[in-house]
Amino acid sequence: MEMESSDKKSAPQLKRSLTSNQMQMIALGGTIGVGLFMGSTATIKWTGPSVLLAYGFAGLILYLVMRALGEMLYINPTTGSFADYATNYIHPVAGYLTMWSNIFQFIVVGISEVIAVSQYLNYWWPGLPGWVSSLVVIITLTLANLVSTKAYGTIEFYFALIKVLTIILMIIVGALVIFLGFGNNWHPVGLSNLWAHGGFFTGGVKGFLFALSIVVGSYQGIELLGITAGEAANPKTAIVASVKSIVWRILIFYLGAIFVIVTIFPWNQLAAVGSPFVETFSKVGITGAASIINFVVLTAAMSGTNSGIYSASRMLYKLSKEGKVSKIFGRLSKHQVPSVSILAISAGILLGIILNVFLSSFKGGAANLFVLVYSSSVLPGMVPWFVILISELRFRRSNPELIQQHPFTMPFYPMSNYLAIFSLLAIVVFMFINPDTRASVSVGAAFLILLSINFAIKHRRSKEV
Repeated sequence: MEMESSDKKSAPQLKRSLTSNQMQMIALGGTIGVGLFMGSTATIKWTGPSVLLAYGFAGLILYLVMRALGEMLYINPTTGSFADYATNYIHPVAGYLTMWSNIFQFIVVGISEVIAVSQYLNYWWPGLPGWVSSLVVIITLTLANLVSTKAYGTIEFYFALIKVLTIILMIIVGALVIFLGFGNNWHPVGLSNLWAHGGFFTGGVKGFLFALSIVVGSYQGIELLGITAGEAANPKTAIVASVKSIVWRILIFYLGAIFVIVTIFPWNQLAAVGSPFVETFSKVGITGAASIINFVVLTAAMSGTNSGIYSASRMLYKLSKEGKVSKIFGRLSKHQVPSVSILAISAGILLGIILNVFLSSFKGGAANLFVLVYSSSVLPGMVPWFVILISELRFRRSNPELIQQHPFTMPFYPMSNYLAIFSLLAIVVFMFINPDTRASVSVGAAFLILLSINFAIKHRRSKEV
């Protein structure tokens, strides 16, 4: 992270203490959320078993995004790097939108995950007030982020590890049920559920594209590698290793788990199944499956909040260093973490919790407003992907000499960039067409428009001064 040149040597800087394994787990933790474990049928209902292709295609697009990011990070590994690339290679307004979009996205996700934590804790302690558990979680994770970057990385590593191990176990158990009949009186379930209930593409092309517009949101958070880069112990080695492995790991986990779900259970009966993870483990006689999965989704929700506090606080720190918000948010503690920014983001999440409790007390579906706000983070969450792909195109043109000896370049440049950009634009269009996502994506679009207007006003005032 660049500091002001006048006190670059003496001023405290963010500490490079994250290992490659921690960076990969942070990206995994930020991407694999509670929706997978809870067995949401939102995507499957649109397209049936072909949701596998939707996850695969979205994964391919995100692989290209991460390769573009990795190429630039290898040369310039800074905290919140893609916001820098947006400013330098596109326009200052792009960097501004990227940073605030990231903050908005992760505060909203943090609010959602903390509310989810209170619901999961009610499984064991039904009488526990939601605000009590939410407050405990926020305080605990805030303290972990304040202690040190290494402490945050360690906690996130184990949060993500729990999720990953559960998914691996789910895939192994599911394969035994499908191919050997384990837990099904040794009668293999087989693969017929992939086509026996209306075909593989049950919703046609339109249904597939509608599902894709929701699936793509599942991958949000993968760009966290671009935020952790500035605090990586050995940035070049860690970045190459992380980018090479992270997308394939996520693809294996998502596709493997969803393959098991749509193969064991008929897609049109999933609404009655509850959590497919619980049902799969129960099928083979794993007692206490519900408690196990409840513990896993509890850690998954805490992981999401943990990543949100980390990511959003670093972006707020960058905004401060660039003079776009108060200098107080750029202060580093003796532990070399942006303590004021961390406290500000945690306070934002806490205010969201209070607002949700207040709205939930009204009748007439006021609580649904929270669902709308949460969904509105999807479009701002896609901003970094567009920024990365466009920035890499201009990065290449501006630095041809750096590419000649570069060991980790974007494959099939520039066609891969154009393919990914066009695909993401098509997904956004179908989000506006789909009645289930139209309202939320419109709120996200309005947020970006208001940010752009605010930037234009501030930029004009600065010129006048």
